[in-house]
Amino acid sequence: MVKTYLPAQASLEREWYVVDATDKRLGRLASEIAQVLRGKNKPEFTPHLDTGDFVIVVNAEKVAVTGKKRTQKVYHRHSGRPGGMKTETFAKLQQRLPERIIEHAVKGMLPKNSLGKQLFTKLKVYAGPTHPHDAQKPKELKISTIPGEQS
Repeated sequence: MVKTYLPAQASLEREWYVVDATDKRLGRLASEIAQVLRGKNKPEFTPHLDTGDFVIVVNAEKVAVTGKKRTQKVYHRHSGRPGGMKTETFAKLQQRLPERIIEHAVKGMLPKNSLGKQLFTKLKVYAGPTHPHDAQKPKELKISTIPGEQS
């Protein structure tokens, strides 16, 4: 008989990590962040539970994209009213709200259910180099997903 694995509550200690997004590729950065939020980097990972850690992203305004994405990648939002569709390119959104770019990319890599909404609340994104979470003593999370790139 197969039983559903439930990790002990004592083993579910939440860590805080800080990531510098300067010159990191958007998609590769977002997939690494999503894995940490989900808890896939831990031995007690359980798909239906929140076993992940908190992630703080700084310097979101300096995230990199390749190719023509800066001018051709388009973000949509809708007010809910007829004709309320607004579109914006990557470059314009990066000037206006650089945090939203990383939030949008990470949210797309999380589960599309109530667990995904709960995991998304553990992501904190800031445009500049400072953040107000020094009391949590965040550790630096090294992300080097591109061979040969120094992080």
